[in-house]
Amino acid sequence: MAEHLISVHDLRCGYGHKEIVHGVSLSMEAGEFACIIGANGCGKTTLLKNILCLEKPFSGDVRMHGRTVVKMTEQERARIFAYLPQAHTPPFPFTVADVVLMGRSPYLDRFSRIDRRDREIAWEAMCLLGIEGLAPRTYTKLSGGQRQLILIARCLAQQPDLIIMDEPTASLDFGNQQIVLSRMRELTKSGVSVLMVTHDPHHAFFCADRVFVMQDGRMVTTGAPRDVMTRERLEDIYRTPLDVVDVGLRDGSTTTVCVPL
Repeated sequence: MAEHLISVHDLRCGYGHKEIVHGVSLSMEAGEFACIIGANGCGKTTLLKNILCLEKPFSGDVRMHGRTVVKMTEQERARIFAYLPQAHTPPFPFTVADVVLMGRSPYLDRFSRIDRRDREIAWEAMCLLGIEGLAPRTYTKLSGGQRQLILIARCLAQQPDLIIMDEPTASLDFGNQQIVLSRMRELTKSGVSVLMVTHDPHHAFFCADRVFVMQDGRMVTTGAPRDVMTRERLEDIYRTPLDVVDVGLRDGSTTTVCVPL
């Protein structure tokens, strides 16, 4: 049987002696876009931090391409994982080109320098997202939506197999949310996988192939968005009345939305 891109088995983790994530298991394939949804405090961010080895789990196992992640070096992990945080403002006024080039750091050792190929890879990442015109601009002077696209380009410059995102659109307006999500969805066509934590069911309906539903630190179900994000389940998760409906669009297609009542 072929190995999964990533597999998480019976992961238990938390802080101090308090267990927050209870025996979570999941897996993903190449080119898949998956969302983790759940209410505040259910353990989504804690799970991500342990998958990324930013925290040490109490027990369980995380594997990429069949290899145990905690046994990899930081450099090895940075070549297969890329992380997109909620927000990021560097302490120095780097140019956009410099920020994207930072994605090449996993391929450098202490004696090597950025070379022509590294610059080409960074440029290609910016072109893929349509932000090459921002290359000479100062990162800190750009809008939140532009900065998130730049961080996506930095992730792409790492040439990872999996991009992990924690609420990447939390501080963005509606238009920039759609830009970021659309770009990330397009990237999966090239074989890159995306794992995104979100509080917003709309985001999962919009871009996910698969949804992992967390509640009280446990993975309660997984599947296609329309199959697992039912009205009953979402009302139970978010403790508010709502409805899940299919809406016809002006191009003749339909989409599924979550409507509060």
